[in-house]
Amino acid sequence: MISFRASLALWLSAALAVSPALASSVNQSRTSAHAHSSHKASLKKHRLHGQQAIEPARAREIQQALIREHYLSGQATGNWDSTTQAAMQKFQADQGWQTKLMPDSRALKKLGLGPDYSGAINAKNSSFADPPAASTVPVDQSAGFAAAAGVNR
Repeated sequence: MISFRASLALWLSAALAVSPALASSVNQSRTSAHAHSSHKASLKKHRLHGQQAIEPARAREIQQALIREHYLSGQATGNWDSTTQAAMQKFQADQGWQTKLMPDSRALKKLGLGPDYSGAINAKNSSFADPPAASTVPVDQSAGFAAAAGVNR
C-alpha cells in the first residue's frame, strides 16, 4: 500500500495540475466577454471617411456639366439623385475609369470642374498658360538641354 506521504504528494500534484486548466477556462470566458464588449464599443466609435454627400450648389454645377456633355437631360436641380448618379457613372465608364458612388476627381476635371487655384498664395503673379513653343527656345539653351540629355544635335 502507498504511504500516507506519497498519497498526499500525489493528491497535491494532481490538484496543482488541474487548477491552471480551470483558471484558464475562467479567464478565457472573461476575456472573450471583454473582447465582445470592446468590439461593440469600437463599432460605436467607427467614423466614416471620405465625402459622404454633395452640396446642392456643387451638384448643380456637376449636373450642368453633364447636361452640356449630353449625359443628362433636363434642368439642373441641385439634387444628387439616382438619375444624376447614373449619368456620372456612365460618363466615368465612357472614359474608362472606375465608376464610383462619388464623382472621381479626374471626371470632375474632365468636365471642367477641377480645383480653382486663382486664390492660391503663389497664384497672384503666375500664369497657368501652356509653356512656350519649342521654336521660341534660344538655340544655346536647347543645345544645353541636348548636351545634358546626352543627345547629339
